Amino acid sequence: MNNDLSNYRKVYQKGELLKANVPEAPIELFQQWFHEAESAESGSETNAMNIASIGLDGFPKSRIVLLKRFTWEGFVFYTNYNSEKGKAIANNPNVCASFFWEHQERQVIIKGKAEKIPENLSDGYFESRPEGSKLGAWASNQSEVVSSKDILNHQLEAFTKKFEGKEIPRPEHWGGYIIKPVSVEFWQGRPNRMHDRIRYTLLENFEWKIERLAP
Repeated sequence: MNNDLSNYRKVYQKGELLKANVPEAPIELFQQWFHEAESAESGSETNAMNIASIGLDGFPKSRIVLLKRFTWEGFVFYTNYNSEKGKAIANNPNVCASFFWEHQERQVIIKGKAEKIPENLSDGYFESRPEGSKLGAWASNQSEVVSSKDILNHQLEAFTKKFEGKEIPRPEHWGGYIIKPVSVEFWQGRPNRMHDRIRYTLLENFEWKIERLAP
C-alpha cells in the first residue's frame, strides 16, 4: 500500500498576525481568536483541544479533550484521574495543548504544567453535567482493558440502579485539571508558507516576552 499525499496543497491567506498589534498577555489574544473561531465555525467544537503528555512508558501521547474554561490563570479540562492521561500527568505534569481552527487558518500551542483544580470547582462542574455523563464517570474505568462492551453496559446498568432517584455525586477519581502556561504560540497561516508565528514566554517576574518565530 502506498498512499502518496505529496500533492495535497492549500493556500493560506485569510489573516495576518503582526507583533506590533498583539496584546501584552496571551490570554487576551486567545480569547479574541476563540470567539472569532466560535462565530465562524458554526456546528464545530471550537473548544476541542489536543492534549499531549508523557506516558509512564516514556512515549508522548496526544488525545482530544474539551476545554471547559479559560482564565488568566490557565486552561481547564476534566477527566478521570486514574486514566492513562491522569497517571501520566501525576508522573510528569509537563503537557502541551493545541487548538487548530481550520476555517480561520489558525493554530495555538500551549506548553505548561497541569495540576488538579480545587475539589469544590470539580463538584460544581460535575453537578452541571447531564445524568448520563455523570453515570458514565462512575461506570467506566477509563483506559483499562475490558474483555467486552457488555461489561461496560452492565456496569452502567448497575450504577443507574444504584443512583436511581438519588443525586449522583462526583467520583473521587474524576475531576478537573488546569494547565498553567509557560509558553503560548499563535500561528496564522500565510501565503507561500511564510506563516506568522508569535510566541509568548512567561518570565520570572510574571510578565510575558513576545517574539516572532520563523515559519
